[in-house]
Amino acid sequence: MLDIYTLDDEVLREDTEKVTVFDNSLKMLVDAMFDTLVEADGVGLAAPQIGVSKKFFIVDLRRGDDSRYVFINPEIIETSMEEGPYEEGCLSIPGFYREVIRPLRVKVQAQDLNGKYFTIDADGLLARVIQHENDHLNKTLFIDHLTPEEKEKVEKAFRKKNRRKRKNG
Repeated sequence: MLDIYTLDDEVLREDTEKVTVFDNSLKMLVDAMFDTLVEADGVGLAAPQIGVSKKFFIVDLRRGDDSRYVFINPEIIETSMEEGPYEEGCLSIPGFYREVIRPLRVKVQAQDLNGKYFTIDADGLLARVIQHENDHLNKTLFIDHLTPEEKEKVEKAFRKKNRRKRKNG
């Protein structure tokens, strides 16, 4: 299980670099990320969340092998005009959930583990997770989509909760 970095870890706000080497170590890291994601009971995990400032993320919708995705150097090339709310959470801000409004559909172009380009049209939960994880590659957390007041409330509550954990742990 890999460590998942949280709200105050600087790596979540650092620039990410394109992946240029598609080798066995990348495949092993992605495998470890899938194991970590399942263990953490999440649906998406981006490289910055495990301390790696590279442009890639994974998605596992837990519906079998055909709902596991790896997006390397992704670019969202189209979004729908239609938007909708959905309660989001994040493994980097565990225990906090807020409603975020995002486009309902996206088209994304990315590379797979072999460096081959692909394009996917996504809607529903997959579209939501792609946007959420892609945000991580651009130094953005889901709380950045909230009002400044709501974002501050979440940050304060998260820090308070984690101070208590450190004292008791």
